[in-house]
Order: sequence, then structure tokens, then C-alpha cells
Amino acid sequence: MALAVARTIEDGGVLVVEAGTGVGKTFSYLVPALLSGERVLLSTATKTLQDQLFGRDLPRLVEALGLPVRTALLKGRGSYLCLHRLHQARHDPSLPERGSVRALAKIEQWALATRTGDLAELPGLDERSPLIPLVTSTRENCLGAQCPEFKPCHVNLARREALAADLVVINHHLFFADLAVRESGMAELLPSVRVVVFDEAHQLNETGVQFLGSQLGTGQALDFARDLLATGLQQARGLVDWSALVAGVERGARELRLAVGKQWPGAKLRWPHAGAPEGVPLHPWQDALDMLQAAFEQAAEGLDTVSEISPDFVRLHERATQLAERSARFAQPCALASVRWVDVGTQLRLVESPLDIAEAVRTRVLKRDAQDAESNGRAWIFTSATLGDDPRLRWFTEPCGLDDAEVLRVHSPFDYASQAALYVPRTFPKPNDPAHSGAVATLAARGARVLGGRTLVLTTTLRALRIIGDVLRQQLEAMDAAERPEVLVQGELPKRVLMDRFREGASAGRAGCVLVASASFWEGFDAPGDALQLVVIDKLPFPPPNDPLVEARSQRLEAQGRNAFGEYSLPEAAVALKQGAGRLIRRESDQGVLVICDTRLVAMGYGKRLIAALPPMRRLDGDSDFEAAIEALR
Repeated sequence: MALAVARTIEDGGVLVVEAGTGVGKTFSYLVPALLSGERVLLSTATKTLQDQLFGRDLPRLVEALGLPVRTALLKGRGSYLCLHRLHQARHDPSLPERGSVRALAKIEQWALATRTGDLAELPGLDERSPLIPLVTSTRENCLGAQCPEFKPCHVNLARREALAADLVVINHHLFFADLAVRESGMAELLPSVRVVVFDEAHQLNETGVQFLGSQLGTGQALDFARDLLATGLQQARGLVDWSALVAGVERGARELRLAVGKQWPGAKLRWPHAGAPEGVPLHPWQDALDMLQAAFEQAAEGLDTVSEISPDFVRLHERATQLAERSARFAQPCALASVRWVDVGTQLRLVESPLDIAEAVRTRVLKRDAQDAESNGRAWIFTSATLGDDPRLRWFTEPCGLDDAEVLRVHSPFDYASQAALYVPRTFPKPNDPAHSGAVATLAARGARVLGGRTLVLTTTLRALRIIGDVLRQQLEAMDAAERPEVLVQGELPKRVLMDRFREGASAGRAGCVLVASASFWEGFDAPGDALQLVVIDKLPFPPPNDPLVEARSQRLEAQGRNAFGEYSLPEAAVALKQGAGRLIRRESDQGVLVICDTRLVAMGYGKRLIAALPPMRRLDGDSDFEAAIEALR
């Protein structure tokens, strides 16, 4: 892999590498990148992985290679403390309960000492804290050069350091946010970089479509109303009827939510290319959209009369205008080659999204369709442990517009046949059986009792997550308190706390843990050694067929005369299954058992393709084999 990366850096071009667990892909691209002497942009999937690369992997390599390389970390503006908004937060009428006042005092004290302003460095700050939106800026509310704190601004400092660095670590969200709006500093940074590496590249398509479409949320409207009222009363009380303007925005947001009604909690409502979302009355929906647009326009008119008083009002005016334009856009038919839907929760989120990022990558990233001299000779490296289940890795390359890329697959060096076993129970409730989740919990509890925890249960739905967590606690309740594993359930604690507590495992004489998790824990969760020895997956992770984006992608394939299940749903499931299974064996000394509680894996013809996508573990034939394998891990 390192040789292929070095060759691509020297010659230019596009390289896609699937590097199995244990290959050492991070060092395989970092070493040739650092030795090349070129400026490098490195993008990874999450802020946590950014911190790991920048704080651990890069310093070790730079020191080992003895290179005078200057590195920088650049995140989105929402990761940094905004000094201007921190000053405003103390007087914000919407400041949450008294506990938040104490937390705000801690942030103010930390603000005096921090150099970077990166909130990840602030101990004890929950990433879900309601204070974070109050002390960080967004593209919509940042005052830019007009801000009184522009000179010491942490976001600007991070961007300046990135422009001066030899290697810059960013994340995919930042890359695509910049591609969409050309605002985050990459417009200056990217032209000066000749080597671009995307690690955890399997997340690129889903991350990209979030930013390349358009969104309007009732939550956005209410955030704007809150900022409008707070700024108006602080800086121009009596000059404009701020309460009336805010009431108009809040009424429009409320009417839009009421137009949908209460019968769709947690749903994604399909939205045809014109009209209202499915199941929503047309006239109340259109009237509410018109009302919201008019409220934003009235707010813009009011703000225009006081724009000379403060740059805060100039920025609020821009926000009002942008929100009015989005309201007008969603009142018009959906764009071609896009799909539109409404996310229904306490708030509404209106979304219009492209089906993939292929066109954007070809024309705006690689610039294949333009005579652009700056892109000539640039090296693009895309890598991940899971990029597909066919030799050409089409699951990844096709939606990402990389059909002509050089493809390399490097298999894991681990001896899976001796290190791990796969068990698929043949007599088990079917996936759609109401008893299925309880049976999954019972099986996981059997293993956890023997192992003293050390178990990860991955679910495909939040409903299954809650049921399995509850049943596991009931089943383990009878154990002696000193030996009883702690059951951790995603959502009950911050993700970082859950991961740390699980990894500590059976330390200090305590029993280990059982972690029940969904979504983000299928990947990026690393618990090497004895902390994790049993991974239980409840169902095959097929994409939900009623999801509007999934449905639109499937319809496009069918319209092309292709098989949507074989070319979309099955590869999606294969990649997700590989990611989940990849949590088990992280080092050459690890041992464990993977259980997939879905009889379709052995009963349906497509099961062979999914099993072939998994690491080559030995197979357990029955319940007694499973118990023996678990017992051997004690």
C-alpha cells in the first residue's frame, strides 16, 4: 500500500485502497506523504479521529522520521469557542437552567487559558450540552471581519496555522461544507496542496450529500428568532418591534409543524417533485411555507433599518434573507437528479439532496470536466478498511465519481481462522418477529455471564436498542453484584464516556461491560485486547427501503435496467456488516466470537455473498459449539 501511495504521489492521479484491519493503513499513507516533501491535506471521518491522527499518530511518525514538518489541525467553526458569542451568552434570555450558568462560568475561566479554543480540550463538557450552540458560531451568525473579536478569533487562528502548515488534518464534514459554500478557509488552502488523502473514505458519499443539497428546519427558524430577539433587545431596544417580528417567525414555524400533524413521529416523509409531502394536506402546508417566508422577509426589512448600528444586525439581515430564499425554494418543485423529504420530530427538517456526490467530485473536486491547470499532477488517495464487496469496489467508486481510479485491495494480515469464530443461530426468531430482540438479548446475556461482560451488541434500529438493553439488564440482575457486568446503552451517556468505560472493562477488580449500541458504534469503535471478545449483531443491516434517499437511488437503478437489490441494497449491507464485524479483532493477539442473529444469512441465497464479505473466520455449527467457543475465551 505504501508503495502504491508513493507512486501516486509522484505521478499524480487517483488511487482507491481498501486496506483490511491490521494493515497499518495510517502509516502506509502517512510515511510516503511525509517523505514526499509535498504539502498534504488529510481528511478523516470524525473529529475524534482527527484528534487521534494529530495528537498521536503524526507526532510519533514525525519524530521517528526526523522531519522538520509543520502540522496543523483544522475543524469546523462549531468546534471552536466564539469569544463574541461567549460574551453575549451571559445575557442571553434563553440561557438554560442554573446548572448551565455554572458550566458557562467554567467555559469563561477556560477561555482565559486556552490557546486553540478547541472545545474538545475542555474537560467535562458534554458534546450534547445546550450551551455549545450559545458559545460557538455558525456560518449564518458569524460576523466575520466586522466582529469585535476578529483579531483573537480561534477559528481565524486555526485557519492561519493551516495555511502555514506542511500537513493539515481536516474532516469530511469540513471538506464538503467548504465545497458547498467556499467559506471555511479551504478555498485558500486546497490550491496550495498537491497531495490529498481521504481516510475512512467509505463515509464520503453520505457525508457529501448532506452538504450538497439544501435544508430548512423549524429549529433553524427558532434559533434565528432567539438570536433576533436577544440582539434586538440588547442593542436596539425600542427602535423596532422585535417581539412582533419574532412572533411572526415562531408562528410560521409552528404552523409548518402543525401542518404535518402528530401521526408521523420519527418518520421521513416522501415529498414528490411538487406539492406537499405525502400524507400532508396541500393548502395548510403551502400556506405555512408562505407564512414562514413572509416572516423572514419582514424580519429582513426590520433589520435593514438598524443595520448601521452593529455588525450583528448586518449578519442577522443576511440570515433572514437566506432563510426567506430557502423557504421560497422549498415552495417550488424539486431539482432534477435530487430527492426531497421531510424529517419529522419535535421539529421539522426539510431536505433536498442529490442522490450521490459523483458529479460534484468529477467537476468540483477532481475537475475532470474542466480545463483547470491547478488540478494537473495532483495526487488523490482514498482509503478505508471497507469500500465494497467486489474487485472494483464499485459500491464506493461509482457514487463517488471515481470509476477510472486505480484500485488496490490489501487483505488483513490477521489469522482470522484461529483468532475468531462466526456463529449464525439456525433456530432463532425471524428478524420481523416481535420476539427477536428479546432472543438477541438472551443470547448476549449467556455470553456475557461467562465472559464477565466483554460484549458488544450492535443493533440496526433504536427500538431494538432499547428492548435489548432492558432485557439484558433483567437477565443479568440475578448475578452476584461483584460479578455482574455493567450494561451500557447508547444514548444514556455521552459516546466518549461509553467508550472509555467499556474499554476499562474488568479493571480494578470490577466486572466488565456489555455495550448495546447502534449507528455510529458499527464503525470507529476500537476496543482491542480482552475488553471485547463477543460481538452480537441483531439483524443484517440492509438500508431501510422506505427511506426517501434509498428509494430514489433504487428507482434510478431500476430505470437503468439494473437490479436495485443486487447492486445497491446488498452491497450496502455487506459494507455495514464488514464494519460491524471489524469491531471484534483489532490486534494479532485478539480472540473472539461474532454472532449474527439473522437466519437469512444461512437460509437465503444472497447470504453466501454477505458471508464472503466477512473476514474468513471459522464457522460454529450449533449452540454447543457456541458455548464451547465462549468458554474457551474465559
